[in-house]
Amino acid sequence: MAVWAVGDLQGCGDEFQALLDRLRFEPARDRLWLTGDLVNRGPDSLATLRVVRALGDAATVVLGNHDLHLLAASLDPRRLRRGDTLEDVLRAPDRDELLHWLAGRPLVHQDPALGWSMVHAGLPPQWTLATAAACGAEVSAALAADPAGFFAAMYGDQPDRWSEALAGSDRLRFAVNCLTRLRFIAADGRLLLRYKGPIEGAPPGAVPWFRAPGRRSAGARIVFGHWSALGYCESDGVVSLDSGCVWGGALTAIRLDAPAPPVQLPCRGALRVGGPGDSPADY
Repeated sequence: MAVWAVGDLQGCGDEFQALLDRLRFEPARDRLWLTGDLVNRGPDSLATLRVVRALGDAATVVLGNHDLHLLAASLDPRRLRRGDTLEDVLRAPDRDELLHWLAGRPLVHQDPALGWSMVHAGLPPQWTLATAAACGAEVSAALAADPAGFFAAMYGDQPDRWSEALAGSDRLRFAVNCLTRLRFIAADGRLLLRYKGPIEGAPPGAVPWFRAPGRRSAGARIVFGHWSALGYCESDGVVSLDSGCVWGGALTAIRLDAPAPPVQLPCRGALRVGGPGDSPADY
């Protein structure tokens, strides 16, 4: 059995299938971890969702910001934005089954036996991995209990600093922003959510979340996606897997259960930087 982790698909269904073929992935034998953002910006979100769901227990998926955005838009289509490519899912005859399945995915996945964990974006420096898992579970429970109320309060950048005293929608929004949108941390530990570019162009004092001084999750092995401008990167015990397939980069897979070089599939790209899908926001 092989366990593979793969970066953001973003509706690039053909490339995903080609990668599975290259990996010789067999659902009855192997396991697949997907870092979230299955949908949006790419050409075939519907087919991508269907293929991943059909993998059943062979695929483990964490929710990304674009997945949450799809779920929000399914309740209120006015949330759709220029550059979104979600209409095929929203009009599909099996949309309800697909969306119900998607809404049941976690925000944090841990496998102690394997020694790896997975999130879509990152962890603030104040969180241990256990705190991240607990906050992710709180988000999942709120989403299941009251989807409309959850999404009405989800969008926004505040609060931008963790406190155990955070409660209600502020606590949930902070958790969502860390687990599905985070890239950089300010020198004082605040989340910096608006800059999406490479490390070398970051605002003064900003550091990648995984290099934040005193990070309490240090030592945990974590795979994540979300950050196409960073690309494939192994650093400080974590592995970044979003290598920009939808932008014409590559789709990247790494093996988690045994030493092996990464597998990268060059992608044709559905978008270009500065094009209609290149939004300054993450939703």
